[in-house]
Amino acid sequence: MSDEKRFLPSQEFKMPKMGESISEGTIINWLINEGDSFEEGDILLEVATDKVDNEVPAPASGKMLEHKFKAKDVVPVGEVIAILELSENAKSEEKDSKSPTVSEERPKGKISTSNLSQRMAPLPSGGAGAGHFISPLVDSIARKNHISYEELARIPGTGKDGRLRKSDVSNYIENGRPFQFAQAVPEVSGFQIPDLKFDKGKGKIVEMDRMRQMIADHMVFSKHTSPHVTAYVEADLTEMVNWRNKNKDAFQKKYNEKLTFTPLFIECVAKAIADFPMINSTLDGTNIIVKDEINIGMATALPSGNLIVPVVKNADKKDLKELAKATNDLVGKSRDNKLKADETKGSTFTISNVGTFGSLMGTPIINQPEAAILATGIIKKRAEVMERKEGDTIEIRQMMYLSLSFDHRIVDGYLAGSFLRRIADYMEKFDSKRKI
Repeated sequence: MSDEKRFLPSQEFKMPKMGESISEGTIINWLINEGDSFEEGDILLEVATDKVDNEVPAPASGKMLEHKFKAKDVVPVGEVIAILELSENAKSEEKDSKSPTVSEERPKGKISTSNLSQRMAPLPSGGAGAGHFISPLVDSIARKNHISYEELARIPGTGKDGRLRKSDVSNYIENGRPFQFAQAVPEVSGFQIPDLKFDKGKGKIVEMDRMRQMIADHMVFSKHTSPHVTAYVEADLTEMVNWRNKNKDAFQKKYNEKLTFTPLFIECVAKAIADFPMINSTLDGTNIIVKDEINIGMATALPSGNLIVPVVKNADKKDLKELAKATNDLVGKSRDNKLKADETKGSTFTISNVGTFGSLMGTPIINQPEAAILATGIIKKRAEVMERKEGDTIEIRQMMYLSLSFDHRIVDGYLAGSFLRRIADYMEKFDSKRKI
């Protein structure tokens, strides 16, 4: 009898807090079914936040009695999501711990899913937001910032069924409230978007996963918010390519890190940003915020085909060894779906290496709320005319196109062209005698 597990009365298991600014999460799926037993540390369920998926472990061994929510439900932090029966061996660490519990960290006024319909406030009829609902928390933020219901209804919602979340409104305010002065289009006058009945054909239906839906929303929002202009240059990377080919094996042997082109590109971009700091900025209403830190986002493809942007923090303060380690770690975590929320936040400028997929060049969409994004194309050998003292010659050179998409509200052509040319200059003037 002494070896048998003894169970305590059933206990509530709440949605944990998964980040300083995270107020809710989406249940991806339950890994422990109702009636199943589990051990301490077993993963009970997977929860998705704005950018990162999280595994929620069991606090102790026990049995799953009841799921309070199902997959795809959006649940506020601190809400009871399951009823557990835990073994008597489970220590009362929650009560003894000095750190606040999940329920204590729960923001005041946060709505409970159980009485959601009673506490949701309808938008007034007749406006742009007719028929939509907002939570009391979102409503209070809107009132504090003098955001009308008409304006609120234009903000894309990422919650369940398009519901507005606190983060949606916060991001909208941070991005300068692009719909603040938008006027409703009269129904009987002016240009109307025709309701074209396209024949979309027949075929296999593939439902967008959650990340793909978020990417789609972000891309449309970015194109709607920022007037995109793209500038191009080409760079001769012969010296850089030759140096890397010569030193990559020794670099990996010395530092135990693979030397790709990404840290070399980031190094050049960080130097160019230091020369042109206005490119490292964000628009806040009528103010331009020039960022103190240079944090470089790397658009990274996931095995699913989706994209995520992990961030190399303080890239200008890292040497090549540190940049290589940072990029390798982030790319590895991206592919293994192990990125932490903090590792995808805070970028001030983004690089998209479209050359990885064989593309000659690209026209990337700005990663909001940044001012610009760089695309690097494939490095390709081409015959080039080289101007030498003894005369012009035709040589085989390693060439690459660079394209910079920039927000024309903040960045003018002179700044964009000068910055892009400076990146190319740093790449072309790479020191071929550099020591690792």
